Amino acid sequence: MQNGTVVSLRICEKSRAPMKEVDDANFITYEGIEGDRHRKSAEQIQYSSVASVSSVPKRQVLLMDLETLKEFDLFSGQVRENVTVEGLDFSKINTGDTLTFESGVILEITGICDPCSFMEGIREGLRDDIDGRRGLLAFVQNGGSVQVGNSINVESA
Repeated sequence: MQNGTVVSLRICEKSRAPMKEVDDANFITYEGIEGDRHRKSAEQIQYSSVASVSSVPKRQVLLMDLETLKEFDLFSGQVRENVTVEGLDFSKINTGDTLTFESGVILEITGICDPCSFMEGIREGLRDDIDGRRGLLAFVQNGGSVQVGNSINVESA
């Protein structure tokens, strides 16, 4: 089992607006982070009219590891992640795995975040360079408060 630590928390209040750094954040079950533009209430989530089961929203929370940021000479929050962690090997975390924070918050990994054109604004060529390593997307399975310094455990699906 992998163990890590939250080193930074950020909220994206508006598209392209600077991320707001916070010491703690409220994660809301099935919705996302309070105050973040990616949070969707149950009424806002659109489900397939043909699927027999509803799928969870893929992008509620973006996590990034400090080790990859350092490797690419980037700083926390620069790739617009909500949660920066240290000590987790993202290459060994898969879709469906869960991250459990010491506060009881549980995030389910929904996939890898594909780098967008925003990466080119940071540095030319970064979009291609960081492809496959831009972070992990997650869904809030169990809400609560997360604070900088909280420990995280990874559980395989």
